[in-house]
Amino acid sequence: MSVDTLRLIVSSPDQPGIIAAVARFLHLRGASIVELDQYTSEPSGGQFYLRTEFTIAPERRAGLSDQFATAIAEPFGMRWRFSDARQVKRIAILASRADHCLVDLLWRWRRGELAADVTLVASNHPVLRDTVTGFGVPFHEVPVRPDARDAAEGTLADLLAGQCDLIVLARYMQILSGGFLEKVGVPVINIHHSFLPAFPGAGPYERARQRGVKLIGATAHYVTAALDEGPIIEQDVIRTSHRDTTATLVRLGADVERTVLARAVEWHCADRLLQYDNRVLVF
Repeated sequence: MSVDTLRLIVSSPDQPGIIAAVARFLHLRGASIVELDQYTSEPSGGQFYLRTEFTIAPERRAGLSDQFATAIAEPFGMRWRFSDARQVKRIAILASRADHCLVDLLWRWRRGELAADVTLVASNHPVLRDTVTGFGVPFHEVPVRPDARDAAEGTLADLLAGQCDLIVLARYMQILSGGFLEKVGVPVINIHHSFLPAFPGAGPYERARQRGVKLIGATAHYVTAALDEGPIIEQDVIRTSHRDTTATLVRLGADVERTVLARAVEWHCADRLLQYDNRVLVF
């Protein structure tokens, strides 16, 4: 018997009985829960978050959303959504000159390890064109001149309109304005080559070496109008020593950047990330 895999994402004021009500609702419709994760921000009076993945027969899906809204969501004051695991998210990748994060994502996508559809790559430089087209992905160059940043952002936003559900900055070395983020209207994930909140902005490896750090890292976060201050999704580190040059730190950091960004994108595409205040819950 064929079944569909769906996900239910919920946030609501915490109160007794939410998990029981959701589980009973799914059980009565013949669904089988595969995964269920939940988190409460405070033991009493906090905010409740839930992600569940379940299978259900296609013929039992009719009216599921309307029934859930009436029977569960409204009484509990929920914000909620269903998603179909088969409907993969469309990703647009922005990059500049560095290729390590971009190629890693394209490689995972081509091997079927990234449950997404890479629709296009855009860059403010032409150097990655052959690399991208070699993967069979459309490449668009959108130059950014210092005296015409607003025009370039407008061109880029028009290019992305309707083409993606997620934008990934794979070492895209341009600051995106709040107006751009509002216009594109989809989440944007960035990889910062530093263990935020330390060393925000440009040149973190040089500053890390000057400070004699013993660990360097990378941070994947959602992009907001405030530079490098968006909610953190994932971080990782690698040990260094006084013997490491700046070039060595850059090479070591590139390894961390690739894996941290890939995990963040993978989790987002699987609906495993829920935002709470300025934090990200990873289910």
